[in-house]
Amino acid sequence: MAASKVKQDMPPPGGYGPVDYKRNLPRRGFSGYTMFAIGIGALLFGYWRIGTWNRERRRLYIEDLETRLALLPLFQAESDRRTLRVLRENLEQEAIIMKDVPGWKVGESVFHTDRWTTPTLNELYNLRPREELIKETSAFNLHV
Repeated sequence: MAASKVKQDMPPPGGYGPVDYKRNLPRRGFSGYTMFAIGIGALLFGYWRIGTWNRERRRLYIEDLETRLALLPLFQAESDRRTLRVLRENLEQEAIIMKDVPGWKVGESVFHTDRWTTPTLNELYNLRPREELIKETSAFNLHV
């Protein structure tokens, strides 16, 4: 076979020109040191600002706490009054229910103790409709 005559590509005489491969980005914005200093300044300002905010918040918290402490005896008295009213109504109901049982003493403790124990909500609302217990427990959860 006869070899074909192919002309090979060759570089131009004197070679190719230089290829620009280096970064050529324009300088924009602040330098790294300047940005670091701005960050530290913002951090210190934030600490200072939060510190003053926390002092105000702490003062309001203490004021709120003192108010609650001042009103606590009033709330306790209202709760005790409500408990005693329900206990009295329970004793009246117990007297109606157990009137035919001989030897039954209304209000006598089965534990035979003279010490006062606060009754639970189930004990208080044992003789009442379930809706009243649910209403009372939801009201109790709102006040606590």
